[in-house]
Amino acid sequence: MAHEFQPLTPGDAETVAARVAAVLEDAWQRLADHQTAVLAAIGDNARSRTVADRLAQFQAAIADFQQRADTEARAFVTRQLPHLYEEAARAAAATVGGHFSWTLIHTQALQSLASDSYADFLRRSEEEKRMAAAFYRAVRDAARREVPLLAAGHTTALQAAKALADRLAAEHQFTYVIYRNGARMPVRAWAEAATLAKSAVAYNAGTLNRARQEGVTILEVFDGADCGWTTHRDPDKANRTVRTVEEAAEWPISHPRCRRGFGPRPDLVKAARN
Repeated sequence: MAHEFQPLTPGDAETVAARVAAVLEDAWQRLADHQTAVLAAIGDNARSRTVADRLAQFQAAIADFQQRADTEARAFVTRQLPHLYEEAARAAAATVGGHFSWTLIHTQALQSLASDSYADFLRRSEEEKRMAAAFYRAVRDAARREVPLLAAGHTTALQAAKALADRLAAEHQFTYVIYRNGARMPVRAWAEAATLAKSAVAYNAGTLNRARQEGVTILEVFDGADCGWTTHRDPDKANRTVRTVEEAAEWPISHPRCRRGFGPRPDLVKAARN
């Protein structure tokens, strides 16, 4: 069943990621339901007009999915990312001293994060659009060439119509999003993973940039016990190690759903100077 969602409210990263994933999964399910209706119209040996009507509804569902993806991406980068960035920067300020305000270094960093996150989010959703458009074209071509020939209504025609619908269903499955590199992932999974990754990067950027402002160049890493520095399997384990701000900026996370965080260590900076 389709749901209506209230506007995104910034907050806990996992809660917001789950909400974004639910919105896109719901929109994708609407699209899948319209695909089922199109296939049913073909399989029932419907006249081409009925197939055309169902196909028009499917096309509208494609536009609806893209609109929802765009709305969620914009809400995420304009509401959630600033919230997380500021939350981290204020926590860092409590450690390094001073207070947080949206100075130029922070506004520029957030703009860069927002632009990158928005582009990446929509780039991912384009794969769904590509899959849906391929199905639309396949059915449109079948409606023009094959469906009219199946309208006689006798048993053989019904069997042929069912076979055509089954073939289209097998060739255009919507259970997973199939990326150009062959990877398969449900819409909910990629949306949640992407949102969590961008959330972690934004939060860590707030920490790093606030540390930079105070001249703190050393940070302690907090991560999963088995998480590697550059990838999850990297033998260079990250947790409780000490890294420079530059190193941390290069690897704010090492994999999707990474829980990495940083703690400024002004005491180590002072010790090095002494």
